[in-house]
Amino acid sequence: MSTLAADLDLPEIPLDAGTFEERRALRTALPDGTWLFRNLIGYGVLRYEDAIGVLRDKRWHSASGRIPELMGITRQDFLGRQRGSILSAEGDEHVRLRRLVAPAFNPRAADRLRPFMREVMNGLIDPVAANGRADFVADVTEPYPIPIICELLGAPRSDWQLFSRLASDVLEIFSADLADKIDLVMSAQDELDEYTRQLIAERRSKPADDLLTDLIAAEEAGDKLSTDELVMMVNAVIVGGTDTTRNQLGCAVSLFAEHPDQWALLAERPELAPRAVEESMRFFGAVRGTVRYASCDIEYRDVVFPAGTFISVGLADANRQEDVFPEPDRFDITKPAPEQPQLTFGSGIHYCLGASLARAELQEALPLLAQRMPNLRLDGPVQWKPEGVGIFGPAEMPITFDPGH
Repeated sequence: MSTLAADLDLPEIPLDAGTFEERRALRTALPDGTWLFRNLIGYGVLRYEDAIGVLRDKRWHSASGRIPELMGITRQDFLGRQRGSILSAEGDEHVRLRRLVAPAFNPRAADRLRPFMREVMNGLIDPVAANGRADFVADVTEPYPIPIICELLGAPRSDWQLFSRLASDVLEIFSADLADKIDLVMSAQDELDEYTRQLIAERRSKPADDLLTDLIAAEEAGDKLSTDELVMMVNAVIVGGTDTTRNQLGCAVSLFAEHPDQWALLAERPELAPRAVEESMRFFGAVRGTVRYASCDIEYRDVVFPAGTFISVGLADANRQEDVFPEPDRFDITKPAPEQPQLTFGSGIHYCLGASLARAELQEALPLLAQRMPNLRLDGPVQWKPEGVGIFGPAEMPITFDPGH
């Protein structure tokens, strides 16, 4: 016997319900068997099996293109721009785009950038190594991804500063005061689109060993990406691959600062980097939640969610579920890999397209940092970005470490 979600007597857990420990206290206070709750946008789930159940059901569509709408943005000239991205595409359009571009984002493509990732990270550590002191966010995490994205796309070094400015302005789309920054974001999107079109024109006549060339060459049964779709993919790479990496690196290092034995172990055994990345993303992921909406009436676990219903998926909570991850509250990079994957990259058809690149960036950065910043510790309180669904991480993170490495 199915029941409309609206007719259920459900508890409420706010989207910004504070720290993981505070949310756990709210969850443990719920009656046994409670799997669904209300929140500001509609409903939410926190358990691993329900997260998987929603994320792998193609009827639940990505709400990434509708986040500004949920924030109260009403300007149609801005909202219309958010709907054409692979990040929010669905159905046949999404299948076609993923099929065409997936080979360009495979692990081998990410691996060819690993030497450059180490070069970038060493270049960021060098200026602060002698003092043994840094603001890890301003000095390391913020500048780390942009040169890599530029190298990935084949943008020349002379354009990195321009590219960095445009990317920073485009990424204001995630800011809490987006309503005041719409014109800035749209202007940056326009300038970036024009820059990208010029780069595409150059690559069409002069191919190189980069992502843009791979995307231009991507073809299946005669189908190719249009120039507009290529421009969209570049924008998606920036939006999807910049703030996520910055924040995940910051979250991971803040976690290691609380576990100095694990930091020292990573320096001694850099081969632990892959497990260190997965464990830090499980224990303290930068993408703490995601949002879906019902593309039609959906029945799940005998509950009917009408078309248009929004549901939040608590990835951070699912990543700490005891019956899925043994000893979920113990951070240990030597733990055997669990049977089930951590969910910070998502699941289903919208699983992070750039996961291989993000893994490579973090796998190269963390052991290098551990070796060159031994005895790392916090040098004051971490200032965190606002809580809530979406990308989370440190805004300021003062650190000290043994100098001279």
